Amino acid sequence: MQLDLNGRHALVCGASQGIGLAAAQELAQLGANVTLLARNAETLTVAAAGLPRVHAAQAHGFIAVDMADNDTLRRKVESTAYAAPFHILVNNTGGPPGGPAQAAQAEAFVDAFRHHLLANHALLQSVLPGMREAGYGRVINVISTSVKEPIRNLGVSNTIRGAVASWAKTLATELGPYGITVNNVLPGYTRTQRLTQILSDRVHASGKSEHEVEQAMLATVPAGRFAEPAEIAAAIAFLASPAAAYINGINLPVDGGRMQSL
Repeated sequence: MQLDLNGRHALVCGASQGIGLAAAQELAQLGANVTLLARNAETLTVAAAGLPRVHAAQAHGFIAVDMADNDTLRRKVESTAYAAPFHILVNNTGGPPGGPAQAAQAEAFVDAFRHHLLANHALLQSVLPGMREAGYGRVINVISTSVKEPIRNLGVSNTIRGAVASWAKTLATELGPYGITVNNVLPGYTRTQRLTQILSDRVHASGKSEHEVEQAMLATVPAGRFAEPAEIAAAIAFLASPAAAYINGINLPVDGGRMQSL
C-alpha cells in the first residue's frame, strides 16, 4: 500500500492540540512537510518542533492566525503556498457552543459559518493552484457524525457541519478531474477539549454526575470507549495518501460503531 508522503506539503488546521495535532504528527511520520495552523504562535512553535522528521529534507513550520479573520487567513496561507505549494489540506476547527437550534441567535449561525465554511473556502482557494499544478490534492474536512445523525443540544453545530459536508461533496465532483479528492472524516466521541465541553454541558443540563453522563454516552458506543485523537488521525492520514486516490466525496465515520445509520 502506497502511504509515502515524501515531497508532499500538508496544511493542518487546529493543529496545536487534539485531532489536529495528532493528524500533523501522523502526516509527518509518513514523510510530509507539515505546516501547522492555529491562533497561538507560542503553542505552535512547541508543536512544530515536536513533529517527527523521518528524512533529512523534511521541514515543518506554522501559521498563527484566527480562522474567523478570513482575509488575513487567506493572505498568510497564500504567502506560504507561493513559496511551498500545499498538496494536502486538513480543515479542522473546534465546534460552536452547544444549545438548541431554536434558542440560538442569528449571529451564532453567522459566526459559525464564518469560522467553518467560509474559512475552509478561503483555505481551499489559497491552496488550489498548487494542487492543480502538482496533479495531486487531498482536502480532508474533520467535521462530525451530526452530518448523518444530528446530535442533541448542538443545534448550531449540526446546521453548519451539514453545510460543510454539502460544500465538500460539491467540490469532490468539481475537482476530481484534477487529481484532487475531497472527503470528510466524522469523528465520534473523542478525547479532546470538545468532548470535555460536551460532558460539562450535559452535566449542567441533567444534574447528573460526570461519571453518570460519561457512562450514558459510552453505552451508545459498541466499542465501549472514547476514541483517542490518534485514531482519527490515522483515517485522515490514509485519505491524504496516494493509496486513497480513488476515494472521493465520502463521509467517513470513525465512531466505534455509535451511529445507527449506514
